[in-house]
Amino acid sequence: MTEVEIRQARRDEFEALGDVTVEAYRSEGFFDVDAAYEAELRNVSRRADHAELLVAVDPDGQVVGSVAVVRPGSALAEISEPGELEFRMLAVAGVARGRGIGEALTRAVLDRGRELGVGKVVLSSLDVMRTAHRLYERIGFRRLPGRDWHPHPGVNLIAYEYDL
Repeated sequence: MTEVEIRQARRDEFEALGDVTVEAYRSEGFFDVDAAYEAELRNVSRRADHAELLVAVDPDGQVVGSVAVVRPGSALAEISEPGELEFRMLAVAGVARGRGIGEALTRAVLDRGRELGVGKVVLSSLDVMRTAHRLYERIGFRRLPGRDWHPHPGVNLIAYEYDL
């Protein structure tokens, strides 16, 4: 893996963070089923108001990945319940894929869950994001089919859990 620093995002990185997130979702074909979601992915300021934003930066300070760490009951929570931590909008820049950045960000979320003393980390993922699913399963996440859901017609989200 290329050396990256994972830390809290700074406001001056929000535009780049939005660009990386939109690019990652576009490459997975997400906007083919939910074009309106792009505006939410670009609205990093709103995301920061309701979640902890972790960012991966390369040695040159370039944003190459990000993830939103969400607590249950917050405006960004989708499937988390009390005692759980959720993450959303995991994204890695196309030029940085295959370097372990997605795994590093996911493990940083697990570490954050341990720091907070939660028992479980959960997430939803578009059913067609198979690369992400392989990553989650390799790390040790298990499917949580009872929390699968469909926010819009044609948008099928599947759930995963990781016991801390």
